[in-house]
Amino acid sequence: MIENLFIFIVSLFLIIKGATLATKYSFQIAESYKLSKYIVGFIVVAVISIIPEILISINSALEGVPSLGLGTLFGGNVADMTLVFAIIIFFSRRSIKIDSKILKENIIYPFILLIPIVLGFDGYYSRWEGLGLIITGLIFYYLAFRNNSETQIVPNTELIKIKNRGKDFLYLILSMAVLITGSHFIVSSAVNLSIGLGVSSAIIGMLIIGVGTTMPELFFCLSAIKKNHDSLAIGDILGTVLADATVVVGILALINPFSFPQKIVYSTGIFMVLSSFILFHFMRSGRTLTKKESYLLLSFWIIFVFVEIILNS
Repeated sequence: MIENLFIFIVSLFLIIKGATLATKYSFQIAESYKLSKYIVGFIVVAVISIIPEILISINSALEGVPSLGLGTLFGGNVADMTLVFAIIIFFSRRSIKIDSKILKENIIYPFILLIPIVLGFDGYYSRWEGLGLIITGLIFYYLAFRNNSETQIVPNTELIKIKNRGKDFLYLILSMAVLITGSHFIVSSAVNLSIGLGVSSAIIGMLIIGVGTTMPELFFCLSAIKKNHDSLAIGDILGTVLADATVVVGILALINPFSFPQKIVYSTGIFMVLSSFILFHFMRSGRTLTKKESYLLLSFWIIFVFVEIILNS
């Protein structure tokens, strides 16, 4: 029991550290190519941010506990759209500005998150459903890239020198190695812990690993908000959530179609969709996210935690 707890904590630390460093160096590489702040967040940084979830989900499927991976994805998404936003607003001590273009181009965003829920009502994801989710996510990313290819460029004063790209690529690869190591051991230790504690592996995925995998987004967004790059932070979170709900679930199903407890969809999945509708409602009200709204988002996440504990006890 103690040994599994130690392995779990060390693995979670490796995942958070590896993902944080990978996010940092991928951002610097993207900056050197002078991509827009929103695209850097929504696509480049978000793609790196979801790697822990991809590795954990694949490993959980190989270990025969796909519910842990799915719980991590959906639970992490709820935390991203509520807890993470609440924390960055609290520490920034100001409202987060919402670009009108972001709202206009993401008008169907919450409805996209409904797709994996509808497909998962029967408690099973097939390869065809997985392929459909991947295509849906990639189309949305393509449209976002096309529509934002002419947007504001990161100031030259913040661009790293092109000659540093090689070093950043090397550090990115090393960060990925740390990520892979952590994700390999966290699944087996989480399963053993769930057996020892008498709780479901899904609840560990939703509330412990799920929150842990949001740390890279949290640290990155705190840094972005501190530099007044609000669109960068918003893009990172929205891009990560979309990728987790479509591309990552799709990859998992494509590699190995799997069954899972339907309550993950009916509870965690519904909370994920509801949190997206609430978040976008707040973003449209005055085109800012205020401190009052951050408290409401935090309250929603706390309700989610209590409901999941009750349903999985």
